[in-house]
Amino acid sequence: MIRVSTLPKTWIFDLDGCLVAHCGHLGEGDRLLPGVREWMAQIPEHDCIVLLSAREECYRDSSLAFLKREGIRIDHAVFGLPVGERILFNDRKPRGLDTAFAVNLPRDAGPSEVAVECDPAL
Repeated sequence: MIRVSTLPKTWIFDLDGCLVAHCGHLGEGDRLLPGVREWMAQIPEHDCIVLLSAREECYRDSSLAFLKREGIRIDHAVFGLPVGERILFNDRKPRGLDTAFAVNLPRDAGPSEVAVECDPAL
Protein backbone atom coordinates (compact mmCIF):
# COMPACT_ATOMS: atom_id res chain seq x y z
CA MET A 1 0.00 0.00 0.00
CA ILE A 2 1.32 3.39 -0.99
CA ARG A 3 -0.05 6.17 1.23
CA VAL A 4 -0.15 9.58 -0.41
CA SER A 5 -1.37 13.05 0.51
CA THR A 6 -4.46 14.72 -0.90
CA LEU A 7 -2.27 17.19 -2.86
CA PRO A 8 -2.43 17.10 -6.68
CA LYS A 9 0.05 14.55 -8.03
CA THR A 10 2.14 13.71 -11.05
CA TRP A 11 1.91 10.06 -12.13
CA ILE A 12 4.75 8.77 -14.31
CA PHE A 13 4.29 5.55 -16.27
CA ASP A 14 6.51 3.59 -18.60
CA LEU A 15 4.57 2.39 -21.64
CA ASP A 16 5.89 -1.04 -22.62
CA GLY A 17 5.48 -3.69 -19.95
CA CYS A 18 3.52 -1.40 -17.57
CA LEU A 19 0.51 -0.19 -19.57
CA VAL A 20 0.75 -2.26 -22.76
CA ALA A 21 2.31 -5.63 -23.58
CA HIS A 22 6.05 -5.23 -23.99
CA CYS A 23 7.00 -4.41 -27.60
CA GLY A 24 3.55 -5.34 -28.94
CA HIS A 25 3.84 -2.49 -31.43
CA LEU A 26 6.59 -4.47 -33.18
CA GLY A 27 4.41 -7.55 -33.63
CA GLU A 28 0.64 -7.99 -33.58
CA GLY A 29 0.00 -4.47 -32.27
CA ASP A 30 -0.44 -2.87 -28.89
CA ARG A 31 -2.58 -4.59 -26.28
CA LEU A 32 -3.62 -2.94 -23.05
CA LEU A 33 -2.58 -5.01 -20.02
CA PRO A 34 -5.30 -6.37 -17.70
CA GLY A 35 -6.65 -3.85 -15.21
CA VAL A 36 -4.87 -0.84 -16.72
CA ARG A 37 -8.06 0.94 -17.85
CA GLU A 38 -9.67 0.59 -14.41
CA TRP A 39 -6.51 1.55 -12.53
CA MET A 40 -5.86 4.64 -14.65
CA ALA A 41 -9.51 5.73 -14.34
CA GLN A 42 -8.95 6.17 -10.60
CA ILE A 43 -6.45 8.98 -11.17
CA PRO A 44 -8.19 12.31 -10.49
CA GLU A 45 -8.61 14.73 -13.41
CA HIS A 46 -6.59 17.42 -11.60
CA ASP A 47 -3.55 15.11 -11.42
CA CYS A 48 -1.01 14.98 -14.25
CA ILE A 49 -0.12 11.77 -16.12
CA VAL A 50 3.28 11.58 -17.81
CA LEU A 51 4.16 8.73 -20.16
CA LEU A 52 7.76 7.61 -20.67
CA SER A 53 8.89 5.34 -23.48
CA ALA A 54 12.04 4.09 -25.14
CA ARG A 55 9.98 3.75 -28.33
CA GLU A 56 11.35 5.82 -31.17
CA GLU A 57 9.60 9.11 -31.93
CA CYS A 58 8.09 7.57 -35.07
CA TYR A 59 5.79 5.51 -32.78
CA ARG A 60 4.52 8.51 -30.78
CA ASP A 61 1.34 9.26 -32.76
CA SER A 62 0.20 5.65 -33.13
CA SER A 63 0.98 4.84 -29.47
CA LEU A 64 -0.87 7.86 -28.12
CA ALA A 65 -3.81 7.26 -30.49
CA PHE A 66 -4.06 3.67 -29.24
CA LEU A 67 -4.12 4.80 -25.60
CA LYS A 68 -6.74 7.44 -26.37
CA ARG A 69 -8.97 4.85 -28.11
CA GLU A 70 -8.63 2.68 -25.01
CA GLY A 71 -9.72 5.56 -22.77
CA ILE A 72 -6.30 6.18 -21.23
CA ARG A 73 -5.59 9.85 -20.52
CA ILE A 74 -2.02 11.02 -21.05
CA ASP A 75 -1.13 14.66 -20.36
CA HIS A 76 2.53 14.60 -21.43
CA ALA A 77 4.62 12.00 -23.26
CA VAL A 78 8.35 11.58 -23.73
CA PHE A 79 9.52 9.12 -26.39
CA GLY A 80 12.99 8.09 -27.50
CA LEU A 81 14.40 7.57 -24.00
CA PRO A 82 17.28 5.21 -23.19
CA VAL A 83 16.29 1.62 -22.34
CA GLY A 84 18.11 1.61 -18.99
CA GLU A 85 16.99 2.67 -15.53
CA ARG A 86 14.74 5.65 -14.86
CA ILE A 87 16.03 7.56 -11.84
CA LEU A 88 13.72 10.03 -10.09
CA PHE A 89 14.90 12.78 -7.76
CA ASN A 90 12.47 14.98 -5.84
CA ASP A 91 12.65 17.06 -2.66
CA ARG A 92 10.99 16.12 0.62
CA LYS A 93 8.51 18.72 1.90
CA PRO A 94 9.76 20.61 5.00
CA ARG A 95 7.01 18.98 7.09
CA GLY A 96 8.43 15.56 6.14
CA LEU A 97 6.14 14.47 3.29
CA ASP A 98 7.98 12.18 0.87
CA THR A 99 7.26 13.45 -2.64
CA ALA A 100 8.58 10.58 -4.73
CA PHE A 101 7.77 6.88 -4.96
CA ALA A 102 8.96 4.20 -7.36
CA VAL A 103 7.16 0.96 -8.19
CA ASN A 104 8.89 -1.76 -10.20
CA LEU A 105 6.22 -3.97 -11.76
CA PRO A 106 6.84 -7.43 -13.18
CA ARG A 107 6.90 -7.05 -16.98
CA ASP A 108 3.42 -7.18 -18.53
CA ALA A 109 1.69 -7.52 -15.14
CA GLY A 110 0.09 -4.07 -15.19
CA PRO A 111 -0.50 -1.96 -12.06
CA SER A 112 -3.58 -3.83 -10.78
CA GLU A 113 -1.86 -5.21 -7.67
CA VAL A 114 -0.62 -1.77 -6.57
CA ALA A 115 -2.87 -0.08 -4.03
CA VAL A 116 -2.73 3.67 -3.47
CA GLU A 117 -4.56 5.36 -0.62
CA CYS A 118 -5.03 9.09 -0.07
CA ASP A 119 -4.42 9.96 3.57
CA PRO A 120 -5.63 13.43 4.63
CA ALA A 121 -3.26 13.25 7.60
CA LEU A 122 -0.21 13.45 5.32
